[in-house]
Amino acid sequence: MEWLVVVLNFIGQQILNVPAYLIGIITAIGLMALKRNSGQVIGGALKAALGFLILGAGANVVVGSLDPLGQLILAVTGAQGVIPTNEVITAIAQDKFGAQSAYVLTLGFLVMLALARFTPLKYVFLTGHHMVFMATMLTVVLSVGFGDGASWLVVLIGALLLGVIMVVMPAFVHPWTKKITGNDTIAIGHFGTLGYIAAGAAGQVVGRNSKSTEDIKFPQGLKFLRDSMVATSLSMVLIYMVFAIWGLIALPMQEALDIFGSADAGAFIMAAFAQALQFGVGVAVILYGVRTVLGELVPAFQGIAEKVVPGARPALDIPIVFPFGANAVLIGFLSSFAGGLIALGVLAVWLNPVFGLALILPGMVPHFFTGGGAGVYGNATGGRLGAMIGGFVNGVIITILPAILLLVLGDFGFANSTFGDADFGWFGTLVGVSVGVGGGLAVILAILIAVVLVGVAIVYQIRVVDKGWVPGAKRDVWIAAEKAAEKAVLDAEKAERKATKEAAAEAV
Repeated sequence: MEWLVVVLNFIGQQILNVPAYLIGIITAIGLMALKRNSGQVIGGALKAALGFLILGAGANVVVGSLDPLGQLILAVTGAQGVIPTNEVITAIAQDKFGAQSAYVLTLGFLVMLALARFTPLKYVFLTGHHMVFMATMLTVVLSVGFGDGASWLVVLIGALLLGVIMVVMPAFVHPWTKKITGNDTIAIGHFGTLGYIAAGAAGQVVGRNSKSTEDIKFPQGLKFLRDSMVATSLSMVLIYMVFAIWGLIALPMQEALDIFGSADAGAFIMAAFAQALQFGVGVAVILYGVRTVLGELVPAFQGIAEKVVPGARPALDIPIVFPFGANAVLIGFLSSFAGGLIALGVLAVWLNPVFGLALILPGMVPHFFTGGGAGVYGNATGGRLGAMIGGFVNGVIITILPAILLLVLGDFGFANSTFGDADFGWFGTLVGVSVGVGGGLAVILAILIAVVLVGVAIVYQIRVVDKGWVPGAKRDVWIAAEKAAEKAVLDAEKAERKATKEAAAEAV
């Protein structure tokens, strides 16, 4: 059976773990289902894959820009603790659980397709790296609960839970996603979903009379800030400059210079300035990549929906919503980071001394991607206030939940790392605690979790999503009234100018 492990590892690690290949394959299948000619199939698949590679390139630029900022902040604040990093803990776990997680990943994908085909949960999760992270986490948690000698049970239960979580989470967040995109063609397939739902709900509570972040009116001299790339870059320049100057003052000179590899203080400041501009470049590249992917994938996916999984929607990575709220992304990111700092304080003064929870440091990358997404979801239901509070709530969630998840993973030696996004926290903890009872009851509880999640999601899909519930509908009425009032004022001013002009003409 070793050859089968090799094949599954190849499929899992070299194809399913590369979102661009997965998107290209899905696009090709969709175009073939639509009976397009070979040239259109090859061209469409390549363009969709290239769009995702562009998106990934932009993400790498953003990550490369945020990493030194994170080092700088940790150095000047002196904070110590765990930084949740999905890639790190997945890499650590692969040495021991690589084969099992490959089986879980492959079978879990088939379970997801079966659920999408035969239930009302018509979502196909396409964010490959998150599939790998979740498969690895489930393999580790189930191995802890079931113990040695139960590899086949870990694979079967892990695949079931993975397939379930990949269709239920896009369903739960879909009313907010539809409100953001304005249609029902795509869904969100990202395991920060709990944070996005919390952001949307928080926005609905606090922002009933708050205007959209995208309608921010700048004074004449600041109208250049209407360009989201300029506004994003300038904001990061300010943040970088604050911490760079703080670093030069608070740190030994050589320690500060080593962060950017600079020769002197002037080069250090300019390196910080360049990193901030790189952040703006990365965000612009991400937005271009998203538009390219959507232009090819959505039409192609209609072919799959018609032939393989009728009515299915592609569930895509979170940056797919960034073009719908560029200002909200920045506000959500900064608010999420603030929430992470506040939650770190709560951990330090209360939860760590009393319950032994680890200190979770705010990583810039998860706060940018999940915080930015939460800002967009919060803005959709609560405008500017919703984006701020929604991002803040997300920051608290992705700080507290990873600390709790460490209690489940800690016995296996991963106490210095953990999974970062919200759904890894709640789902991993729920599964870990349930299978922790051991024996046959552990299997029953794991299956029960899957059954309950699917059952609740089906009811939610039928009674909430399919019936067209619109979150924040009351605010929409207020927004419409505000726009109507603004239009009436503009029309009155226009009529007054016209009457004045006509009166002047008659006087002549």
